[in-house]
Amino acid sequence: MSKAPKTIKPKERDTIIQALSAGVVPRVGLPHIQVGRAAEIGALVRDVDRIADGGAAVRFVIGDYGAGKTFFANLIRLIALERRCVTVHADLGPDRRIYASGGQVRALYCEAVRNMATRTKPEGGALAAVVERLVTDAVKEAGERQVPVEKVIDEKLAPIQEFVGGYDFATVLKAYWRGSEASNEELKLAALRWLRGEFSTKTEANRSLGVRTIIDDDSVYDSLKSLACLTKVAGYAGLLVMFDEMVNIYKLQNAQARKSNFEQILRIVNDALQGNTANIGFLMCGTPQFLMDTRRGLFSYEALQSRLAENQFATKGLVDLSGPVINLQSLRPEDLLILLSNIRTVFAAGDPTKYLIPDEALTAFMAHCDRRIGEAYFRTPRTTVKAFVQMLSVLEQNPGTKWQDLVGQVDVPADLQGQQEAVPEGGAQPGDDDELTSFRLGT
Repeated sequence: MSKAPKTIKPKERDTIIQALSAGVVPRVGLPHIQVGRAAEIGALVRDVDRIADGGAAVRFVIGDYGAGKTFFANLIRLIALERRCVTVHADLGPDRRIYASGGQVRALYCEAVRNMATRTKPEGGALAAVVERLVTDAVKEAGERQVPVEKVIDEKLAPIQEFVGGYDFATVLKAYWRGSEASNEELKLAALRWLRGEFSTKTEANRSLGVRTIIDDDSVYDSLKSLACLTKVAGYAGLLVMFDEMVNIYKLQNAQARKSNFEQILRIVNDALQGNTANIGFLMCGTPQFLMDTRRGLFSYEALQSRLAENQFATKGLVDLSGPVINLQSLRPEDLLILLSNIRTVFAAGDPTKYLIPDEALTAFMAHCDRRIGEAYFRTPRTTVKAFVQMLSVLEQNPGTKWQDLVGQVDVPADLQGQQEAVPEGGAQPGDDDELTSFRLGT
């Protein structure tokens, strides 16, 4: 069994339990339940350090549905925050893409920046704090140097102006400073709205801030690079951009739409691998189909396949974590045993004297899962964890109930989400213009 962690705060405890009971990843308290995957975490930590040193990184975290991609990504996000990086994250969906022309890319950017987090604001909404830190430091430095604040602001924002669209980016930041100096909350709010990509027309932006551009579908990637530069000049280590549910690109019915998204991903990969960007990293999570399907996945685009293909020598148990792709290894049964033990500890708020079940209940539960769904209980553990949390909740709320009476009744279904959401092989899908319609000639 793992060592008992420190006392867990009631808010953290409840958040973890509620999230796991619903089959989703908690936003806080991940170190309390993390197990295994030390090598993969170490590789991503090195990426974070590279970002802080002025480099760039791009990673694709690949794993089956329920294998723990989102959990892994959120853990890396917390590590990045501890290393003074700023993080932004968003999930792709039908209305959020890497490339589009109908506002879907701007929607992805808006959601990501709305979730901006720092070490002091890990829950999100940190954009105002980042900009305010830039302004505060500029005012302090101007006082020490006995020079005008605007001169210091200009010096700090000079690197941003080197990016595409960076001049307007700097202009908006100066507008925020003017609003701060004049206690003009409306001007400060307008500047933050522009930085979040919430202006829909150039006319409105020009009237409010005196700039002739807005962050739109075509400029999102360049704006993220400018945002990374902003975090650096504001005193942070850099920016980590995290996109989950990348399988939504794989699900796009239109072949040209998929290709356009692949081309934008290729641009990001090339910039990171060639060192064309600084202080920024991208972490994208998807399923094996999203990556390896040669008909609809990233491997259907030859340039991406050549860059993302696995090391041919990494076979027979050998791994190479230096490439852009990290295939998330399945948890071992012993890892899952530790995970269940950690969840039991969370329920007890870190106090071993308050455990709801003994050690033998953990092994009995795992044996039950093995009988019900086979090795999937540890290979894609989401449903297993959800069922375990729900069983502990019943024991907690019904004192006197015996765990032996519940274990055999626990329903642990196989995680079929991937089968439900993946595009079936063979046959045309409605609106899929890259498939042939099957037909038969009559005799």
